[in-house]
Amino acid sequence: MSATPPPPPPQQPYGGAPQLSPADEKLWATLVQIGGILFSWIPALIGYLVLKDRGPFVRAHTATALNFQITIFIAYVVGGILSIVVIGIFIIIAAWVLNIVFSIIAAVKANQGEFYTYPVAIRFVS
Repeated sequence: MSATPPPPPPQQPYGGAPQLSPADEKLWATLVQIGGILFSWIPALIGYLVLKDRGPFVRAHTATALNFQITIFIAYVVGGILSIVVIGIFIIIAAWVLNIVFSIIAAVKANQGEFYTYPVAIRFVS
């Protein structure tokens, strides 16, 4: 009577974390995109760190959202520094408007299950 060890559990297909369903991927991608309007780069960073191994769709959206939110944050800092001169106020207003408009467009695309690339973003995370 020899005891054979049980077979190892099946490996997860993407990364090691359990894969999200397509509906959950769309939901989280949409929430990360909208979160940038209210909380700047923090939702994109948390979403990227937590969800990047849960599916390719949510990884792509969290990475692009993080890149865009970091770019907007840099624009806010530059605008804050240049607010000593009047031009900084216009930079802050332009960054605020771009953040709202492009984040809503990206959230709609994520909700429709489409990939989106921001037209104005520096690529920090891939």
